Amino acid sequence: MFKRKIYDKLLAWKQESAGKTALLIEGARRIGKSTVVEEFAKNEYDSYILIDFSTASKNVRELFEDVSDLNYLFLQLQFQYRTDLIERKSLIIFDEVQLCPLARQAIKSLVKDHRYDYIETGSLISIKKNVQNILIPSEERKISMFPMDYEEFLWALGDTTTPVLLQKLFTAQKPAGESMNRKLLRDFRLYMLVGGMPQAIDEYIQTNNFRKVDAIKRDILSLYEDDFKKIDATGKLSLLFDSIPAQLNKNASRYQVSSVLSNERADTILELIAELKDSKTVLVSYHANDPNAGMATNKDLSKFKLFLCDTGLFTTLMFKDKDFTENIIYEKLLNDKLGTNLGYLYENVVAQLLHSNGNELFYHTFMNKTSHHNYEVDFLLAQKNKVCPIEVKSSGYKTHKSLDAFSLKYSDRILQKYLVYTKDFCKDGDIICLPIYMVPFIKKEQKGSRGEGVLRVPLRKRVLRPLYAREEQKIRLKRKESGS
Repeated sequence: MFKRKIYDKLLAWKQESAGKTALLIEGARRIGKSTVVEEFAKNEYDSYILIDFSTASKNVRELFEDVSDLNYLFLQLQFQYRTDLIERKSLIIFDEVQLCPLARQAIKSLVKDHRYDYIETGSLISIKKNVQNILIPSEERKISMFPMDYEEFLWALGDTTTPVLLQKLFTAQKPAGESMNRKLLRDFRLYMLVGGMPQAIDEYIQTNNFRKVDAIKRDILSLYEDDFKKIDATGKLSLLFDSIPAQLNKNASRYQVSSVLSNERADTILELIAELKDSKTVLVSYHANDPNAGMATNKDLSKFKLFLCDTGLFTTLMFKDKDFTENIIYEKLLNDKLGTNLGYLYENVVAQLLHSNGNELFYHTFMNKTSHHNYEVDFLLAQKNKVCPIEVKSSGYKTHKSLDAFSLKYSDRILQKYLVYTKDFCKDGDIICLPIYMVPFIKKEQKGSRGEGVLRVPLRKRVLRPLYAREEQKIRLKRKESGS
């Protein structure tokens, strides 16, 4: 199993909750939810039962139709799964819980009983049909899981030094140097192409063959398409999803729904976008009508951009019209020699990295009164009661008209300005020109409140702590045996 950052969040939940809440992990399909939770169960509990509702028998499903007798429920689960449950030392996992809504509803009674811990995993959790007939338990604590980010990708490749180096360079605001920058950019472009789906990464490690990696990603995209058909038999969701690369390539100020779906009512469009967002396969960036720290309160629901949740899937979707994406195309993309404007590919990966750090996505456009064209700031982050505008470029940095115009218009609201590009770190006046591989270190502002997904672990522990408690136990045991 690959090292995943969410493991520390699971540990924090276990320690802080002490059985008073269940944990619901939401995320798109095939991002590794089941794998990391089962590994967590093996390492942190004396025993566990994993109920996979995609394969669970009818007998198991029927157990959750009546949870008035929990003794009977637990007896049957132990019998069905041939596992002994130990009070306060066992974990019960509801995998793909959206397929058995009554099991999710039962969480209220199960947590109150307090005998065992509970983790739920699922995709399409919030889709209307999966929640319409149940009472959502208030005892759930929700966290989101994402495809593997750039740091996790490097760890998977056995590279633990580069993330530490990048963090130091970002903190010190220092360039890497010409030679190192070229290597770092190439490494990052590899991530852009392979992406963060564990299966795709594993295939790359095993075969070093982009064509085989591409086949894995196409399988995942087909799986998403099948899910969309279950949600919307008309095929409208699939059309909106498939058109994301083309829409971004237009460089328009919004996703032009009318060019994909004609004559659709506004309320229908909003519902479709909400379902895409709930699927976790798509990221939605809304237009902030008034860019300030409270952008969530003035976002325009009818004006938005769509991105894919994973850069590797995005790359494959770009070439969906082909039966497969040739190795030669990947090689050219990797070496930045495809001969086409890839600004939209860079924009998608920046959206993914910002979102995986807990940031809501916003952008802002306003009229250039001289040329009658729009200025556009690609991303806006709210930090310390101000905003950080971010402009993304796939080439040079000599001009940044939109960022400059935004600075003039909203000078009193700006905390820091970023230009994300493919050159080494530098400063252009008060603009930080940030190489794209440093974007993962633009973190969400850490606040004291505890909202969704806010399970804090100190940075030092998050970076340096061994992945699993089992390894720590082994070390302690060896020391004890040696008498040290």
